[in-house]
Amino acid sequence: MKRLLEYGAVVVVALLINFLLPRALPGGPMKLFGSPEALSRLTEAERLQIARQYGFGRPLPEQFLDYLTGVFTLDLGTSLSDGRPVTEAIAGALPWTLLLVGTAIVVTTLLGVALGVLGALRRRRGRGGGLLGTAIVLDSLPAFWLGMLLIVLFGVQLGVLPTYGAGSPAHLVLPVTTLVVTGLGYFFLYTRSSMLAVLTSEPVQHAHARGVPYGQLVRRHALRPALLPVHTIVLMEIGFLAAGAIVIETVFAYPGLGRLTFGAITARDYPLMQGAFLVLTLMVVVMNAIADATYPLLDPRARQ
Repeated sequence: MKRLLEYGAVVVVALLINFLLPRALPGGPMKLFGSPEALSRLTEAERLQIARQYGFGRPLPEQFLDYLTGVFTLDLGTSLSDGRPVTEAIAGALPWTLLLVGTAIVVTTLLGVALGVLGALRRRRGRGGGLLGTAIVLDSLPAFWLGMLLIVLFGVQLGVLPTYGAGSPAHLVLPVTTLVVTGLGYFFLYTRSSMLAVLTSEPVQHAHARGVPYGQLVRRHALRPALLPVHTIVLMEIGFLAAGAIVIETVFAYPGLGRLTFGAITARDYPLMQGAFLVLTLMVVVMNAIADATYPLLDPRARQ
């Protein structure tokens, strides 16, 4: 119950910030409806009509209460760009983002964990050092730069893969590759660090001193404790990756939630912007909550 209250407080703060952001802009929320030149041509009656239509002229507590009512009834307003309900626009883009992020997180986890365990076991050999150096380089690559490089190589020069849009497995190859390559180093380094901490712990050293074979020592005594923190990182990364996919989806013109958010920002579409930010925030909070709830199921020590 205490943990649920903590997450509830995080959601309330996120809702409050999301509500206040467009209203805290210099010039007020009316600035979102066009350029200063366009707004200067509006008459006072037209300004009052817009403020009345979107509820800006009412006291802030009443506006916030209406906003909360809309959130809980899934009525997030109407997009200023195309006139669609915000809920409909997000519902159309969210499955594409989940497909992209889900594919990337599965591939990244499998490769990162396998290479991280290998790097920890071969830390005193040349291969382990090479893996560590490669992981550091990959972890420092900018995602947008790598994405554009893949577009030029495989889309323009070789012409073997589509570089924009969605609809077939081939459209996922380049954006998923970008996310996997830029996220692989993080999973490798975390798994390697966790595995080294377990291998040098007293229980594992004691088992080694008793003559337990090295393969059995790794499988039965080291691997499971080392992967427990990785489980938490994987679930948290799903939420963060969905929020961070804005750059990748924009580079590849992928019709997901990230590109929708970027379009809402550039178009000053504050209802769509608020709805997208809310969904991305809730994804991060929900993934953290699932990680906290499932960790005691995997680690008996957490149930004490």
